[in-house]
Amino acid sequence: MPELIINEIFHSIQGESSRAGLPCVFVRLTGCNLRCSYCDTEYAFTEGTPMSVDEIEAAVHSYGCTLVEVTGGEPLMQDAVHELLRRLCNNGYEVLLETGGSLDISMVDRRVRRIIDLKCPGSGMMKKNLWSNIEQLKPTDEVKFVIGSREDFDWAANVIREHGIDRRSQMLMSAVFGSLTPLQLSEWILESGLHVRFQLQLHKYIWEPSARGV
Repeated sequence: MPELIINEIFHSIQGESSRAGLPCVFVRLTGCNLRCSYCDTEYAFTEGTPMSVDEIEAAVHSYGCTLVEVTGGEPLMQDAVHELLRRLCNNGYEVLLETGGSLDISMVDRRVRRIIDLKCPGSGMMKKNLWSNIEQLKPTDEVKFVIGSREDFDWAANVIREHGIDRRSQMLMSAVFGSLTPLQLSEWILESGLHVRFQLQLHKYIWEPSARGV
């Protein structure tokens, strides 16, 4: 039975994506190949416990919630994640996968709603973006840009237009918490004419911004 190193499994309100505001079970995997300047889950780099796919599914099932997000860290670093994703889909869950955009998404089950975080210049990880992933996008996927400055915003706008991301999938933009105001990012979006979904990290407004397991 394949095992995964799991940092935490918890039930919360989905704070981001097109499913924001809905109850959701989060399965956070350990390990990440990126070191973004604004990372808020550094504890997931190394902390974790081995769990079988059966054990993970049982933990998810215990919450009685049909929306599940597999996240990290970087979940695609662990090969057994694909078995977990398939199992969750087969058992009727709506499954989201949040990935940092540096690893190949082509092997992810097509039923999964993939949320790909393209890294802007301010993250310090822009050169890690795997651009071939854009060719893999489907209409139910979502591409996220975390914006910390005007440079980040202009870069994201250029990427959207150059690669036609708005014709491939849904787009999300959020402000780096504590660095850029939601008002400023909202104004830039309106001025640009881009058809992107502005989002807040709702969990950071409901609970303390540094709270874990929410």
